[in-house]
Amino acid sequence: MFAPTPQLNDHGHARGLLPELQRTWQVTLDSLLSQSTSGHWQGQLSTSALSTATAVSAIVLCQKHQAIPADWAEDAATAAEVGCHWLADHQNSDGGFGDTNRSYSNIATSLLVAAAWKLTGFQTASARSQQAHQYIESVGKWDALRRRYGKDKTFVVPILTNCALAGLADWKQVPPLPFEAAWLPQSWYRLARMPVVSYAIPALVAMGQARFHFRPPRNPLLAIIRKQAIAPTLRVLRKMQPASGGYLEAVPLTSFVLMSLAAVGRGQLPVAQNCLRFLLNSRLADGSWPIDTNLATWLTSLSITAISRRSSSQLTVTNSSPPPKSRDNSPEPAGTLTTSSAQVIPATTLRWLLSCQHRTRHPFTGASPGGWGWTDLSGAVPDADDTPAALLALASVDLSTPPLARLHYQTCVAVSAGLRWLVELQNRDGGWPTFCRGWGTLPFDRSGTDLTAHALRAFHVWLPKLDVLRQISADTPSRALFDRAMRRGQAYIEKHQRADGSWIPLWFGNQDDPAEDNPIYGTAKVLLAYADLSRASSSAAQQGLQYLICTQNADGGWGGGPSVHYTGTEAEKSSSLEETSLALEALIQCGGVTMCTPTIMRGLAWLISTITHGNLLQSSPIGFYFAKLWYHEQLYPTIFSLAALGTALKHWDETETVHSG
Repeated sequence: MFAPTPQLNDHGHARGLLPELQRTWQVTLDSLLSQSTSGHWQGQLSTSALSTATAVSAIVLCQKHQAIPADWAEDAATAAEVGCHWLADHQNSDGGFGDTNRSYSNIATSLLVAAAWKLTGFQTASARSQQAHQYIESVGKWDALRRRYGKDKTFVVPILTNCALAGLADWKQVPPLPFEAAWLPQSWYRLARMPVVSYAIPALVAMGQARFHFRPPRNPLLAIIRKQAIAPTLRVLRKMQPASGGYLEAVPLTSFVLMSLAAVGRGQLPVAQNCLRFLLNSRLADGSWPIDTNLATWLTSLSITAISRRSSSQLTVTNSSPPPKSRDNSPEPAGTLTTSSAQVIPATTLRWLLSCQHRTRHPFTGASPGGWGWTDLSGAVPDADDTPAALLALASVDLSTPPLARLHYQTCVAVSAGLRWLVELQNRDGGWPTFCRGWGTLPFDRSGTDLTAHALRAFHVWLPKLDVLRQISADTPSRALFDRAMRRGQAYIEKHQRADGSWIPLWFGNQDDPAEDNPIYGTAKVLLAYADLSRASSSAAQQGLQYLICTQNADGGWGGGPSVHYTGTEAEKSSSLEETSLALEALIQCGGVTMCTPTIMRGLAWLISTITHGNLLQSSPIGFYFAKLWYHEQLYPTIFSLAALGTALKHWDETETVHSG
């Protein structure tokens, strides 16, 4: 907590800012509540040239190999044509393509668009195609691709395979993938030293088979083994496929699988037809494809926690009936969140979040029951960021009233399973990976400081209720197990602090950073853990706080860059709502600086001004999807801003109370 500050009246605009802070919090809350659907948040992921290109390639290869059912043919043809036109309309001025409509051009997406256009014979794109090839050559083509991804073949091989299928590359340029390794028991995968990350097994199988088909190995023994492995690994592919047909709900991964199967004459298989169905069903209204279907579970967890930031008490849960009224006094759907319910969460929201928990062993990663994924859809996989987010959201609500006894019981059972799932995922190095314990050799399979900090916060918030949890569920881990896990996690975080005091996250970046890292996001997330664990005075936390103070932009915000533009902003470097909000929440919550320091006042002034100018839905490309694919999410600015504004108001109230007392 902050110490009372006698200077509260002496900072010129401090008191003058408070009414604006309160008004902006309400505006932001209203915006968030208005975007809920039946009590939860689905959001809107950015359009993606990368996803659109891969989907077009997959559909066209299905057409070429007669793998499209007659009743889907017209829809498929339209999807490919409209997708090509969308790509032509979203080419960057340098001739290349970025992952999103707010991204710089990069070699990976540009190659995939070139391959899609080549496969379709998209005539109207001839001039644009030439510009794309000029960009590709100017940045180094294949060498540039390998430089971008290093030894990780997770995305290099799919891109090269797509290019080979389009005739832009020779098959000898495509590294062979040991798809026969997927024949092993799933529990052995982490010991097989796979050349791809844990979530890319479907691509390993499908693209490995395509490479084997078009360029079989000279070693006759290896050729025999791989031939024998085709049928059983196809069964693995089918077993891993979710009901939606989309692996991980991800358009690129599903497209790579489909194009490979279609190209080798297996496009009629049920697994391929399910992939095609997913692609045709997941187009956006403008004819493009997003990187994934949605992040509904993640966004709902973050939203509940952001709403709770305003008050020191827990959110109230209501089973209210009849449904609340809207502003025009007309009935709203049951479970709808309204402005009048600023500190009230419908029970339907919690039941929805509980329903997203995975309750069986996951066929994709072999994960035990108990975790949460990023969406409620069938392609989600439990992970170590969404699980802590759900646990923190559930901890922020009050379920102590008698009418909620059943929901309280269900929540305790779910939390016990989630905590056990999370504690058992911890890596040997003390950190937490995303999906699978013990892979760790490639990016996005290793431990991450942001994930570890998130896990520590989830453990800490539920520790006071451990006895209650154990009375309800024998599955609850022991306090000794938590204590050991938390000590190791804290040691991992401190070991991975950079010399400048920052931490680097695993799943978020900034494309204006030379290494495409996002130390603002990573540092903020770690500092929130230090705050929760009452370790803000530690040397590591103080260095992290100093890093955030020193990296504040001239405009008062944080992060951003030339690639991020807000209407009305003329500064050469525009900050972003997401990064500014995260930095402010960490600075205030961690207690390393008093409420009215110039750093916080300038940051809040920038945040208020930016929201006032109508930029609340102007999201920045800070998200990483698999294999460092960029995305932005429409709700991130609103959720992150609400958390920061609520944190500021709560601490302001606490400081005023102590000072007036």
